Amino acid sequence: MAARANLATISQQFKRGALRPIDLVDRCLARIKQHEPTIHAWVKVDERGARQAAQALGDELERGQSRGPLHGIPVGIKDIFDVANWPTKAGSSLRAQHVAQEDATLVARLRAGGAILLGKTVTTEYACFDPSVTHNPWNPAHTPGGSSAGSAAAVALGMCLAAVGSQTGGSITRPASYCGVAGIKPTFGLLDLGGAVPVSFHLDHAGAMARSVSDLAAMLLVMSTPTADEGAPPDAPHVNYLAAGESARMPRLGVIEPFFLEHCDDAVKAGFRQAIDNLRQGGAQVVNVTPPTSFADLLPLHRKIMAVEAAAYHRAAFEANRAAYGKQIGGLIDEGLRMPAYEYAMAIRHLEWYREHAWDDLPELDALVTPATTTPAPARLDTTGDPQFNSPWSYAGLPTVSIPCGLSREGLPIALQLIGPKFSELTLLSAAAWCERRLRFEAEPALVKGN
Repeated sequence: MAARANLATISQQFKRGALRPIDLVDRCLARIKQHEPTIHAWVKVDERGARQAAQALGDELERGQSRGPLHGIPVGIKDIFDVANWPTKAGSSLRAQHVAQEDATLVARLRAGGAILLGKTVTTEYACFDPSVTHNPWNPAHTPGGSSAGSAAAVALGMCLAAVGSQTGGSITRPASYCGVAGIKPTFGLLDLGGAVPVSFHLDHAGAMARSVSDLAAMLLVMSTPTADEGAPPDAPHVNYLAAGESARMPRLGVIEPFFLEHCDDAVKAGFRQAIDNLRQGGAQVVNVTPPTSFADLLPLHRKIMAVEAAAYHRAAFEANRAAYGKQIGGLIDEGLRMPAYEYAMAIRHLEWYREHAWDDLPELDALVTPATTTPAPARLDTTGDPQFNSPWSYAGLPTVSIPCGLSREGLPIALQLIGPKFSELTLLSAAAWCERRLRFEAEPALVKGN
């Protein structure tokens, strides 16, 4: 990852006239033409619209106007977020005729920030468990993860430079990890989900995938900054996430071994320990910590909330079109419809308590660190992989950043997951950026080598 030009470098090239947004769009379109027949990362590619936007944004740059760190950058939008005049299919045949009337809040912010909307990326059906058509760019016989599969695969292959994703359980961290890119799931509620097809009102998070931590910071800055149309004053305070890459301070990291190292395979365990040793040798302060709550106890509570809230959203359509739903999401909805009200109420009560106390009794840290996934990407296309290392943090609503740290013997990415207290994104990104520089993961999928 470190060897590729990041968005800040590209922005400087734009300003010098060494590169134009239209050139960047054409490169991405060429990658899509080359790899899409094998990978299937896109639902829609708006070639004409992207080139028109690139030309207009290039003209602004020539006049000395810049909208920020994403000006002229081609991005993909997960197909649960509305883009005006585009369909939002959410991976379902039931939404084949849907056309969005206006942009989702995050899409409007990206557009206002100068991002070029290249198209819609593939999601699993209603952003749940049934696998999508997308293949892993490191080995097409392996899953790319879910549900933000298209976003992760597209970024990994340079089809776009960043992409919007979402996570209810592990749908940003897992595909980012399986596809060897960086991913961020911010604190619950930090990013507005207006105009997105929901899974669970208490668990859904918007986020992003990109080629480096600094690129994630640029995406987060734009996606978290209200536009003038939202009624925010132009001088409204915001966190400058771009500063994350400027800190040279060695981070204080807490390693969680119970549960995580007990439930991962040998490849992930070896890759994780090697990465932690590398970080420690580089000067990071690393301590072992044991949070007071069992993560295994959180998983059934997460499932209950997800099932009931998915059922609440889909009930009418599901009862009228049961056969149109995939096996796994159909099972989730059935489970939610059968759930006793008291079990859901008790789960919500625990979630609210846990979100207030998840960081209690931990030493002063910049981040917790765990393996991002239980295994590298499984060699099956009938699964999206196991989210159990990610779901606890979606339940807790805490921010996470994942970065690749190595490869398995089979040449598949292995990743670290860094977790911080709520609304600590700047500190968390700073710690992740330091780790990224130290680990120097520079491998790329075989499909892009030499291109």
